[in-house]
Amino acid sequence: MGDVNTPTIFRNAAQLAQPLATSIPITIFTIAALALPLATAQALGLSSRQTSAWVFALYAAPGLASIALTLAYRQPLLVAWHTAVVAFVASLAQTVPYGDILGGMIVAGLVVAALGALGLTTRVASLVPTAVVFGVVAGNALPFVIGTFEALQSEGLLVGVVLAAFLLGRRALHPRVPPILPALVVGLALAAATGRLHGTASGWTWPDLTIAGPSFNPAAIVTVVPVAVPLIALHSNLTAVAYLRSEAYTPPARVIEITTGVATMVASMFGPAPICMGAIVTPLTAGPEAGERAVRPWAVYASALGFLLVALAAGVAADLPSLVPLPLLLAIAGLALLGVLSQALTQVVTGPLRLGPLVAFAIASSNLSLFGLGPAF
Repeated sequence: MGDVNTPTIFRNAAQLAQPLATSIPITIFTIAALALPLATAQALGLSSRQTSAWVFALYAAPGLASIALTLAYRQPLLVAWHTAVVAFVASLAQTVPYGDILGGMIVAGLVVAALGALGLTTRVASLVPTAVVFGVVAGNALPFVIGTFEALQSEGLLVGVVLAAFLLGRRALHPRVPPILPALVVGLALAAATGRLHGTASGWTWPDLTIAGPSFNPAAIVTVVPVAVPLIALHSNLTAVAYLRSEAYTPPARVIEITTGVATMVASMFGPAPICMGAIVTPLTAGPEAGERAVRPWAVYASALGFLLVALAAGVAADLPSLVPLPLLLAIAGLALLGVLSQALTQVVTGPLRLGPLVAFAIASSNLSLFGLGPAF
């Protein structure tokens, strides 16, 4: 019996190695991307408890949704949170109260779910110019990227080393290893070597799950919804569904829209959580790099486990701004948004529309306020 079973065991282990390896860069970026919500929490003036609840919701919701969808439909359906929408939220810090942002995000989730239930997502996609939405995204992401280089004035050594590690990582590492990883590792090492990395006295604690108290201000709703809905429903969900179909899968498009919309609504009770299909990482979990079709769902399970582990560590993550130099967090957040800015600007300057997206980019980059509405509107 051993001679019969052993080859099967090794063969199964070899098959699982590929999807599990595929999940590694996703997990790495998942951890490194924490810098963005932590920097945003600082901009919003959130307490440690509020930050803990937000980080938990931001990671637990997509982790659970990924496992549920993949188990139910036996397809690699990876759910994540939308980096560009979180950057957009950060841009509202000085103009929109936190409770109003939460209310706007909850309404955005409701709209995404309703579009999916009514089968209207593709119709809306034909009415909303994607390039204009990305013009707003580029304008919101730009200050974070600029901030990384402005920090060289006051934190030349720390930020300069982080930037050098990022650029060297892009050039020397395998494309599947995000360059933000060496930037984060080198930055933390330098902060520790210079005595600027502090330990935590409290250790690990359960995440705080206090509801953040959303409020529903019409001005905030009309600011958040027109940006968040297209990015969640059209940019991420539709893009991921299209790729899955190109790989001969039959993804449940309506269920995906409803699930991500409801997840956004529920998670945003604790913090602004734009939950969507992971359009950027779906080619990793659902493509040939994840191995044979039968084992590709394991890439989702392993990645979702990474999300859930970060969620459980949300209590510790919330204290990071007091443990790690803030310029380091801001530099990592800015570098993490370089890809978002590049993709958004590409959408702005290519395609049939030029003037509208460029005007949207210019206005979103400004401090314009009209009838109490900020530049994003």
